[in-house]
Amino acid sequence: MAIGGITLKLNERGLLVIISGPSGVGKGTIRKALFEITDNNFCYSVSMTTRKPRPGEIDGVDYFFVTREEFEKRIKSNGFLEYAEFVGEYYGTPIDFIETMMEKGKEVIVEIEVEGALQVREKNPEAVFIFIVPPSRKALIDRLKNRGTDSLETIKKRIDKAEREFHLAYKYDYIVVNDEVVNAADRIYAIIRAEHAKTERSIHKYYKLLEGKE
Repeated sequence: MAIGGITLKLNERGLLVIISGPSGVGKGTIRKALFEITDNNFCYSVSMTTRKPRPGEIDGVDYFFVTREEFEKRIKSNGFLEYAEFVGEYYGTPIDFIETMMEKGKEVIVEIEVEGALQVREKNPEAVFIFIVPPSRKALIDRLKNRGTDSLETIKKRIDKAEREFHLAYKYDYIVVNDEVVNAADRIYAIIRAEHAKTERSIHKYYKLLEGKE
């Protein structure tokens, strides 16, 4: 909305955007492509895990890699927005700084597994939940195998878990097919822009503008 050449954003608070889906659907790749979009206002909430880094992963950038003891200490102090254990390793979203970034107007992007996303849904229903799916079952299996980082037993566990999680898509706000990474990132960007225009997010600011209080 522009008044006198000044663009007004009715919803100035940033959004908490949950990018989720089964292992192997390409959540991380899409998230990286999303951040490459010019003029974005995104802030990535780095997850914490007890698993070992994969080749090319950087501590503090892709994940915070910690010991099991460190992770469980944080659990006891309620330091996670959500956390889950899978294939013997913990994964969680540190709650530090998320609220601060949203108050600053940043769109906080959280990339997590399905179990964690459903935990967040219970505590933060106002967040935007996006479920990433592969274009086909075969594409998912190929991605998991081509990683080259998991044993055949672990791959089978991931596939079995994915089969169960696909049936939970109805609990999300949006479903985005990862047919092409850039296309998927563009769809998520469009979703974020549309969410800011939702009446429930912007109506109070709009009324203040009508009353001349802004």
